[in-house]
Amino acid sequence: MKPQVRVVLAVVAVGLVGFVAWRLWGPGTAHPRRLSGYVEGETLYVGASAAGPVSTVSVQRGQRVAAGQPLFALDAAQLVAARDQAASQAAAAQSQALDAEKGQRPAELAVYDAQRAAAAAQLAQAQADYDRVAPLAAKGFYAQARLDQARATLRTAQANVRTVERQREVGTLGARPDAVRAARSQAAAARDQLVLAQDRLDQISPRAPTAARVQDVFYQPGEWVAANQPVVALLADDRVRLRFYVPQAEVALYRPGTRIAFECDGCKSGLQARINFVSPRAEFTPPVIYSRDARDRLVFLVEALPDRPTDLPPGLPVDVVPLKGAGK
Repeated sequence: MKPQVRVVLAVVAVGLVGFVAWRLWGPGTAHPRRLSGYVEGETLYVGASAAGPVSTVSVQRGQRVAAGQPLFALDAAQLVAARDQAASQAAAAQSQALDAEKGQRPAELAVYDAQRAAAAAQLAQAQADYDRVAPLAAKGFYAQARLDQARATLRTAQANVRTVERQREVGTLGARPDAVRAARSQAAAARDQLVLAQDRLDQISPRAPTAARVQDVFYQPGEWVAANQPVVALLADDRVRLRFYVPQAEVALYRPGTRIAFECDGCKSGLQARINFVSPRAEFTPPVIYSRDARDRLVFLVEALPDRPTDLPPGLPVDVVPLKGAGK
């Protein structure tokens, strides 16, 4: 064999040995043991119960929203008019119910007072006439018919006074109990209609049910949306969770409520999570769980960095630190 060939073979052999050694003991080849998993999130699709044109969209894709923050609104002209009409009817029914419980107005009671004063004056005059006629009739100066007439006039005046007094007492009372109950029922029904109209108005301007990140916006102002059609998709904070797989020999260590530490590419250090579910069934490792070396070849579309460590994009692979006592 020629010397040049032997030199080349020696160089190749040395290089091969060096490459194998680098792969076995070089930097980055020895990683601490981790449990592979990924981030999963459930999307909330928010729509309106009524159809109509989109009036405003208050959020944009990637934005964080707080619980109760407005998301979008449909055109509310008709529903606002219906709500205002229901409010007017409720106010009218409430006024009628209150009026039924009250007596007559002071001006109307003043009329009864005047009538009572007139009746009292007539009674006084009748009483004076009777007091004058009765002694004279007893002495024979007046006929018995004159005395009877004076007595009848006196009784009529007394009856008139009692009538006016009873009319004034009735005037201070409200309507009959049945009429009052009916008026109250009508007022309650009108209030229910107002609540229903307001609820319909609120349903076309939904608010975020919980703190979340806006995942997508499907419609823009001016576009027509059908009833119950999603307009905004939210990724709620309380619906983001880690899914990772534990060997069957170690699953007894992982109980609901146990806290774990995990890592992910591009994430801050010191991330933790709390276990809330352990499957009762065993399964083969899913093909979606890649090794650490294979993960380096994956790419993700990044539109914005999360503001907080808990804002993890669904689909992001994670490495969970095994609990103490797990197999090495």
